[in-house]
Amino acid sequence: MAALFPDTPASSSSNCSFSDDDSDYYSESKPDVPLLESKYTISPSKKCVKGSYSKQIVKNPRIGAKRPQTSVATTNEFAKPSSKKKRISISGKTSKHDDSVDPVWKWWEEDPLPNGVKWKTLEHEGPLFPPPYEPLPISVKFYYGGEHIILSPLTEEIAGFYSRMLDHDYTKSDIFNKNFFHDWRKYMTKEESSKITNLQDCDFSQLCQHFKLLSEMRKLLSKQEKQQMKIDNNILEEKYGYCVIDGHKQKVGNYRIEPPGLFRGRGDHPKQGRLKLRIQAEDVIINIGKNARVPSPPISHTWKKVQHDAKVTWLACWIENITGNNKYIMLNSTSRLKGEKDWQKYETARKLKKHVSHIREDYFDGLKSREMFIRQRSVALYLIDRLALRAGNEKDSDEEADTVGCCSLRVEHVKLYDEIDGSINVVEFDFLGKDSIRYKNRVPIDKQVFKNIRLFIKDKEPSDELFDRLTTSILNKYLHELMEGLTAKVFRTYNASITLQMQLNSSKLSDNSSIPERMLVYNRSNRAVALLCNHQRAIPKSFSKQMDNIQKKIDEKEVEITQLRKEYKESKKFLKQSEKFCKNSNLKKINLKIHNLDEQLHKLKIQATDKEENKQIALGTSKLNYLDPRISVAWCKKYSVPIEKVYNKTLREKFAWAMDMADRTFEF
Repeated sequence: MAALFPDTPASSSSNCSFSDDDSDYYSESKPDVPLLESKYTISPSKKCVKGSYSKQIVKNPRIGAKRPQTSVATTNEFAKPSSKKKRISISGKTSKHDDSVDPVWKWWEEDPLPNGVKWKTLEHEGPLFPPPYEPLPISVKFYYGGEHIILSPLTEEIAGFYSRMLDHDYTKSDIFNKNFFHDWRKYMTKEESSKITNLQDCDFSQLCQHFKLLSEMRKLLSKQEKQQMKIDNNILEEKYGYCVIDGHKQKVGNYRIEPPGLFRGRGDHPKQGRLKLRIQAEDVIINIGKNARVPSPPISHTWKKVQHDAKVTWLACWIENITGNNKYIMLNSTSRLKGEKDWQKYETARKLKKHVSHIREDYFDGLKSREMFIRQRSVALYLIDRLALRAGNEKDSDEEADTVGCCSLRVEHVKLYDEIDGSINVVEFDFLGKDSIRYKNRVPIDKQVFKNIRLFIKDKEPSDELFDRLTTSILNKYLHELMEGLTAKVFRTYNASITLQMQLNSSKLSDNSSIPERMLVYNRSNRAVALLCNHQRAIPKSFSKQMDNIQKKIDEKEVEITQLRKEYKESKKFLKQSEKFCKNSNLKKINLKIHNLDEQLHKLKIQATDKEENKQIALGTSKLNYLDPRISVAWCKKYSVPIEKVYNKTLREKFAWAMDMADRTFEF
């Protein structure tokens, strides 16, 4: 039967050029599994003498920074003893060198590749395509205006996308419904399109119930069936979920090409409900090493193009039809390519620390410039620096969601108050930022900045640009002149990291403070960063229930402590009147119980406070993208906090380089 969409071979060549923008389109892959029965090389780190410690300074020509290199694996205070493995070659045969090796590739201890080169050799199996469409059972019927209509496979498949979402708020949106119905009719047969002319007359109820039933059946699978599914998935992951780069096995971020469906977008995206087409091999460009075996495309298909570009990090690339953006299959965040990019990002932010004073002096001088362009540039940089606003990129199309950043702010997004709530020179921002997340903030600003914004909005309409003489590219070009590698985004990373460092440094912890108390300090420091960067989230639906459960436990502990204290008092009174009992044994037991319960109660109250303060703040985003992990690692080592309390397994693997590199004295 036909799948979405008919196999129409595309041209085998393309004039398109793709840059390595490392677009993180995919989520993380699943946990490690063997790759093709361990047929790939796991190379050892540099040899070292047990117990010795040596440090080298190696300059990385890519960013002009220096990095410490250690030849001792034991410098990682969090490292667990790893099992020893024999070195194996790609052919699967044991190497004549049976050196014991650490399974973690310590790329940060190796010399960097030449400028711009991302890898020397690259092997992979290409992407995994979604299975073809399977038509619905004949008992599942679609009705239009009360009449049963047999749909063609393609029309039925698209109807299924909508049916799965009937209980979702998306299908209550006029924009979503309009876009879906418009695209659906494009792929109907002539007979179908002549009959089906109004979405409101469509009855998807049987399709919806069918998909709900399938979902319930999956939940009721037996343990054996679930185990078999896991085995099947592992087999696929063994083949597609890993690549070999420079002789080292590395995880692929997400090797599955997204199946066709309906575009959702974020917020009130104008394209929500549009049809995402099925990606075929003819749409996909493969990037692989010159001497590597090119992966086989699905039967009867050919790749759009095969290239061998060592200056990009993606394995496969195609164009997504809704937004026209390039989509990539990338390496997992634990890979050298991702880790090295993270390390460079934070080193560039640390470099800004040395230059930020004169940069601030420069833009403060520019606030009074006679040139309007320089004034606008200075105000924009002030807002990016002090409020951690994103720069904002120019949009390629009016059909994209109406999200803005600093350089693309409009007059309607700002309000000025000479005095409000006891503060003077206050600006109020209200706009949709990245991912359609609303940014609403009222903050006092420098007097000259306030005057300039008032000047910028004078005689302008609400829809006019606030910075009508400035663009993100112009701003970044200017920043690059001030410091090599400096962009507006670096300020966000710098301010997030320096804020965390300062917050942690200012929080005094006693030697006898508990782990929960120390974690409350850390989370409050992280929360300051999340507030700075506007990392909000909706209050979880289960929040009230979770808080009720914690409060119930608190109440129970308090009742139990009260009863024990009463029992202690009565026992003490009784023992004073009697010489038949030991005066210490019973009292000690009760005292110990009270002490243990007091500790448990204290932990519960800290947990409740932490959860309450975090209910609308997303702490994970800053940890993942903006905070130099070496700050957190050093703090954990300094205060003997298990790293697992700060980083989950995924982040510990992603930041293995930081866990090995940073000691307790590291400062951003």
